[in-house]
Amino acid sequence: MIAPTELRDIIRSGLLSFPVTPFDAEDRFNPAAFSAHLEWLEPHKIAGLIVAGGTGELFSLSPAEVVEVVRTAKAAQSGQPIIAGCGYGTRMAVEMAQGIEAAGGDGILLLPHYLISAPQDGIADHIRTVCRATKMGVIVYNRGQSVVNAGTLAQLAEDCPNLIGFKDGTGDIDTVRRITIQNGDRLAYIGGMPTHELFAQAFRGAGVDTYSSAVFNFVPETALKFHAAFVAGDDATCAAMLRDFYYPFADIRDRKTGYAVSAIKAGVRLRGFESGPVRAPLTDLTEEETGLMAALIEGHS
Repeated sequence: MIAPTELRDIIRSGLLSFPVTPFDAEDRFNPAAFSAHLEWLEPHKIAGLIVAGGTGELFSLSPAEVVEVVRTAKAAQSGQPIIAGCGYGTRMAVEMAQGIEAAGGDGILLLPHYLISAPQDGIADHIRTVCRATKMGVIVYNRGQSVVNAGTLAQLAEDCPNLIGFKDGTGDIDTVRRITIQNGDRLAYIGGMPTHELFAQAFRGAGVDTYSSAVFNFVPETALKFHAAFVAGDDATCAAMLRDFYYPFADIRDRKTGYAVSAIKAGVRLRGFESGPVRAPLTDLTEEETGLMAALIEGHS
């Protein structure tokens, strides 16, 4: 296991991505297909993989499947850190974190607790309990009904040495900027909006130094080219890529709720990998939409 502070520094060094979770014809996790996809991605160097995350359909996986996904990723990847999605109620999140750690995970991305809204002190207790249940690095993900403010996160960073990162999926730049100013170098900051390349430059101004890319799943060269331009401050290249690839992709993604996952899985299938369908309650792209994805990929792969 990579030490939490070392993982924090690795996260800051490059692009992150979250691979899809493939299923077979019987709707079971397909480890062989997952391994093949990860092996294809491995030559394209990034700072880490977040498996069984939002794009990896954590919300559709059982805790045992999450552990199997981590174990498979660890065997398929030789050097990149393996961070796993973790979430739901506190007791379940604790059990998942401990299972991920036993399977060889290097860290967890703590997704929102389940269903109900909660006050700041309750959310803090939830995060603190999960942090204390594992030796791995923990990244807090602001999204949905679980949103910490700058003061809460600063107190958690003081209480929990293995709390190493903050990821935002809300788009609330004011809160993000307050968090990056108040917590400084104590945490790594990750952009986590769907297709975050659309927001990366705005988040950079709020102090967010890296992000996770879903399109890396099927166009890794394109994802890395955009990230390199982002790091270099090459806004002209970023603008051209947004115009030619990312906004056309977003037009397909935005056709139906849940397509932020479904479109990525379609892209992986179009590159020749057995990603399988998405699990209910999500739905797959239509034939027409898959054709649009194929045309987009043809010009950017």
